[in-house]
Amino acid sequence: MLHGTAATVVLLRDAPDGLQVLLLERPRNRGSFAGAWVFPGGVVDPEDYGQPGEDDDGELAAARLAGVRETAEETGLHLQPHHLEQLSCWVPPPEAPRRYKTWFFLAPAPAGEILLSPQEHVDAVWLTPAEAFRRHRGGTMDLFPPTWVTLYGLLGWETVAAALAGAAAAEPETYATRRLPGRVPPAMMWHGDAEYPHSPEYPASPDRPDTPEHAKVGADSSRRHRLLMDANGWTYERTN
Repeated sequence: MLHGTAATVVLLRDAPDGLQVLLLERPRNRGSFAGAWVFPGGVVDPEDYGQPGEDDDGELAAARLAGVRETAEETGLHLQPHHLEQLSCWVPPPEAPRRYKTWFFLAPAPAGEILLSPQEHVDAVWLTPAEAFRRHRGGTMDLFPPTWVTLYGLLGWETVAAALAGAAAAEPETYATRRLPGRVPPAMMWHGDAEYPHSPEYPASPDRPDTPEHAKVGADSSRRHRLLMDANGWTYERTN
């Protein structure tokens, strides 16, 4: 069962070393994602619904408003809802203790000083995705799968304009996460993986592009869409 909806905003800026993203460090002694480095974001509140939202449906419009509010509260940076480019939607695995359907957005970072909310985060840093991965491999930066995969998807973009244009041209993808059974170290998988299970929440249909491949006739058992979370480095596997 989902506990609600949330929004995450991936703030981008151009820098001499390439496209950078803002990452915030969560406190290690309290709250969700303890000790992890995350993007700004939070839960959609009831008052976020029923507000003007351009052409979005109600939930997506509410997520945009929540993303704007949470970014201001957590970083001191102020956006407008139309600054947010829809990127993806993440759904935690069924065994997660708190399950929030989370909309991810890209946005160009406005000018201004980062002002952290001490109850929410203890540090902030602007990094290229490649540098974030280097720190993650070195054990100095904890990342969760949604953050890692989002950073991975930004590796091919050199500028903010290119990343925003790429997101605008693509169909936003839903990542309904499942843990690969019996895998140690753990691995997470998503629609398109040959071992991905369908469920009443995401039923299989041969006509749907996100249908689990093993649910289609003649499916290729070698198809992969997973994140291998080995101790010496994570690996994203995806076949077309």
